[in-house]
Amino acid sequence: MSSFINITSEIGKLNKVMLHRPGAEIENLVPEYLERLLFDDIPFLKVAREEHDRFAQILRENGTEVFYLEELTAETLEDDKIKKEFLEEFLTESKITSQVIREALMEYLLKMSTREMVDTLMAGVRKEAIEVKEATSLIELMQDSYPFYLDPMPNLYFTRDPAASMGSGMTINTMKTEARRRETLFLTYIHKYHKNFANGETSLWYNRTLPYSIEGGDELILSDKVVAIGCSDRTSAEAIEIVAKGLFAKNESFEKVLVFDIPNCRAFMHLDTVFTMVDYDKFTIHPQIQGPLSVYEVTKGQNGTLRFKHHTDPLEKILASALEIPSVELIQCGGGDFIIAGREQWNDGSNTLAIAPGTVVTYERNYVSNELLTKRGINVLTMPSAELSRGRGGPRCMSMPLHRDNLR
Repeated sequence: MSSFINITSEIGKLNKVMLHRPGAEIENLVPEYLERLLFDDIPFLKVAREEHDRFAQILRENGTEVFYLEELTAETLEDDKIKKEFLEEFLTESKITSQVIREALMEYLLKMSTREMVDTLMAGVRKEAIEVKEATSLIELMQDSYPFYLDPMPNLYFTRDPAASMGSGMTINTMKTEARRRETLFLTYIHKYHKNFANGETSLWYNRTLPYSIEGGDELILSDKVVAIGCSDRTSAEAIEIVAKGLFAKNESFEKVLVFDIPNCRAFMHLDTVFTMVDYDKFTIHPQIQGPLSVYEVTKGQNGTLRFKHHTDPLEKILASALEIPSVELIQCGGGDFIIAGREQWNDGSNTLAIAPGTVVTYERNYVSNELLTKRGINVLTMPSAELSRGRGGPRCMSMPLHRDNLR
């Protein structure tokens, strides 16, 4: 039986994708805790869901089967033994150290249907929802004013980051920030127990138990031979080396990893916020990243070692050489205009999702960048984004491709 996953490019026809429809976790955002939960603003859930449903509809209209993280998790946890194992691990990672509170949470959650339990875990559990018996420890008696026993997980609709598909395998990532680390637990259980993955054919190139951070927004599959990974605020050089060794050790087709060293700042959080592939020879790029960008090459050495090289050529030449084509075109977000590029970049103007060669999904609000793509022959499918964009992620951020057609 073959792997459920097949990703050998950024642009092959998208056949299967995983999304998360925004849920009640969005309505558990409050101004006091936005920074803790990595948000700058509070989306209006009703409209965010409508926008997300339109996103899913566009994908389906173009032949993509849509899977939802919450549904896959619920299917995985229908087995009572697996469900209890998952809950124990989830509560531990939520730092529930009081046995009394832990037991109260277990009782509260196990009374629910599996799907309701999954939605509740994602939404977060407020302290007032749980009836805790008489305090038996100082930690129970000295409860602080923080309103949640289990933090909400509002970043879940950015399904790109917790895991990434590469070839016939995937990385289940170690997230940089505390707010997002539990997200990968859902993927771990899906990979281990869900019927689509349990045949053991889906290799793991990286495991969330490893100490070095890596996030899916930094992982791009340029071709069946070349992976690009951003070394960023969220992804470490150590993790990139581990992924490269895993890919080269297996009989996958990948021959090299291009490492993009990008500045550590909120606007350039991941590689895919400043650089995405839209066609065989075309990329979107944020103009402010082009100058300071350093590119390194990792290839297979002898006896399981890696070889490293620092590229000094212009980015266009590096990409053309890696893709074995005469030239590439870099299409600047906002046309390179400082004001327009800054505005549209803030709303993910470079964060396109290719669903076939030369066909991309983008936010409609980035009309200057969209028009530039159209003029370059790209078929641009726009989606509404007034609320979803408040989370600082675009169509690529909101999707985890599972299966694409091979380009060759």
